[in-house]
Amino acid sequence: MMLVEETTIPDAALPLDVLKRHLRLGTGFAEDDLQDPVLIAFLRAAVSAIEVRTGKALISRGFLLTLTAWGDPSAQVLPLAPVTAITEVALVDRLGVSQVVDPAHYWLERDASAPRLLPTGTALPQVPTAGAVEVRFEAGFGADLGDLPADLAQAVLLLAAHYHEYRDETALAQGCMPFGVSSLIARYQPMRIGFAS
Repeated sequence: MMLVEETTIPDAALPLDVLKRHLRLGTGFAEDDLQDPVLIAFLRAAVSAIEVRTGKALISRGFLLTLTAWGDPSAQVLPLAPVTAITEVALVDRLGVSQVVDPAHYWLERDASAPRLLPTGTALPQVPTAGAVEVRFEAGFGADLGDLPADLAQAVLLLAAHYHEYRDETALAQGCMPFGVSSLIARYQPMRIGFAS
């Protein structure tokens, strides 16, 4: 399985001015926008870190999922949520020749945690031998952070502010996530039920 982000989050979708107010940065100076590229990078890093921990796409954009075989031909779980649309399913043979599957042969089962690609018949189309299937889809809560649930939007701001505050710190433990951010995203994290070995 390989998941690729086909479209990136535009700078305009990131709440730069809100982060500046949150950080209480001064205004009215000739160099007000001097730190903008750095702050945008912190916002992007915060969005990415939260998406990885929750399995949720925060800002709407396009993704490409490539599989060499269906996980289950009767229902393929998609790796991100919320998925808003399946834009294309294509079968690719071993020579790289692509054939688009008629959208009448599949549909999207929307789910907050595990959206699925389902066949309209009994099974999804057979993946060519030594080939792959490419599923293009749109996922995300909305066009910008204002469309997110309030706790996720706040988590992004807190984490971006944390990155700004500790931008020169190299001694933090790997994977360090502030407690406030962890608390805000806890209900979105995938739940794993089972026995430890």
